[in-house]
Amino acid sequence: MSAGQLLPLFPLATVLVPGLVLPLHIFEPRYRQLVADLQALPEADREFVVVAIRDGREVGADGARALFDVGTVTSVREISPLDDGRFDIVTVGTRRVRIGELDTSLPYLQATVTDLPEESGGDTEPLAAAVAEQFVKYRSMFTDDDGSSLPDDPRVLSYLVAAAVVIDLPQRQDLLAAFTDADRLRAELAFLRRETSLIAALPSLPAVDLVRDEPSPN
Repeated sequence: MSAGQLLPLFPLATVLVPGLVLPLHIFEPRYRQLVADLQALPEADREFVVVAIRDGREVGADGARALFDVGTVTSVREISPLDDGRFDIVTVGTRRVRIGELDTSLPYLQATVTDLPEESGGDTEPLAAAVAEQFVKYRSMFTDDDGSSLPDDPRVLSYLVAAAVVIDLPQRQDLLAAFTDADRLRAELAFLRRETSLIAALPSLPAVDLVRDEPSPN
């Protein structure tokens, strides 16, 4: 992609990282128009930028009041039209971009975007190994997954962990926008070590004590 390319924006209350599959249900008129416009393009050119909402909400013309300045280009892989004009689409995040000047000439937002370089930031193999080890410990607290399917590539691992850990949106956005793979992996390693220690230190409440509490009305 050349610097300064104009691409559609799709603001969401989530952070998309490269490599992640993102299915979307398209129902707002402006995004129906976006999908219709994408359908008119060659398949290789059917892409837009998913950007996290800094302030506001997803739905409504004035829903997203402020956006983060780093997003992820996502490539449309499947478009399934529905009888009432809505669409179900499947997309895959491909690369990070910095969002520049906004364009409001169409029903949906567009922006001039430039690619962000992907740099290792040094020897990432030891960092990736440490992150993988801590991530397996972290996951074992929630699932039986043994981590055997974790990718070997440090960059791919860093994005997988960024997408999988339970953190708030600004923290996940910081991981997406990290300058280098090493920066992202170091931040993830610190988080995973802290979280596994905190979770392991939480006292277990015996089930007999749980039944003594009044039931929640929710």
